[in-house]
Amino acid sequence: MGAAMESVFTIAALYRFASFPDPDAIARDLRLLCADLETCGTLIVAGEGINGTVAGSEAAIKALVAHIRALPGCADLDVKYAHSDEAPFARMKVKVKTEIVTLGAGDLDPANQAGAYLDPADWNALIADPDTVIIDTRNAYEVAVGSFEGAIDPGTRSFRDFPAWFDDFAEKLREEGREPRIAMFCTGGIRCEKSTALVRARGFDEVYHLRGGILRYLEEIPEADSRWQGDCYVFDERVAVGHGLKQGDYVTCRDCGLPYNRTAAHDCPADSSGAWPHRKQG
Repeated sequence: MGAAMESVFTIAALYRFASFPDPDAIARDLRLLCADLETCGTLIVAGEGINGTVAGSEAAIKALVAHIRALPGCADLDVKYAHSDEAPFARMKVKVKTEIVTLGAGDLDPANQAGAYLDPADWNALIADPDTVIIDTRNAYEVAVGSFEGAIDPGTRSFRDFPAWFDDFAEKLREEGREPRIAMFCTGGIRCEKSTALVRARGFDEVYHLRGGILRYLEEIPEADSRWQGDCYVFDERVAVGHGLKQGDYVTCRDCGLPYNRTAAHDCPADSSGAWPHRKQG
């Protein structure tokens, strides 16, 4: 392999809800494997499954994904690939947590409770219907970079804020006598697995989410046919991507941690005391 090819990193964003009786043992094996493969990124392991984004050589990522697919319940691991000429992460971390994506809404079973999947090719028709309520489940700083036309922005700083926001929103819908069709989306799909399970647990039956998330939509839907506006924030050194997953013009502010377009002025919220009132959270 030539030097030019060796400089290209394969990036894999992956997740799977599955039952892991011993997540600590799985994490130990992953740490050893990732060290051998010289990958970088973060993997989160919990009793409910695995989630993360990793980067490395094409062969290393292929081997890592094969290992994860061999774990119990992970044969259908959701993986989205991208490439970068630079290492998108500084180091490799494998963490054990109580949730692979933290919603803090008690006992939900996304593997069995999540809303109906809708492929990118069918998404436009659903969200173009005026009877569909479209909800962006991401945080406010992500929504500011781009979103779908007509989507509701909950204005959350953290995914943990979503349950309280939705409970208030659901109460308003019921006061209006509405039980609409609900379409939900997020970056890669994992947050929608949990948020649609929450919405269904709150008594809404017709709930859909975008299979593969925004990233798969931008990869598969031509820009001329797209209802996406702006770029999509991503949690790596690319900062944001557009149609075809082409890297956008966004960079991260070193003071406030927020993304901003390098071609425009950035109104940094960091004040003179060093506090960041709007600093992004997970």
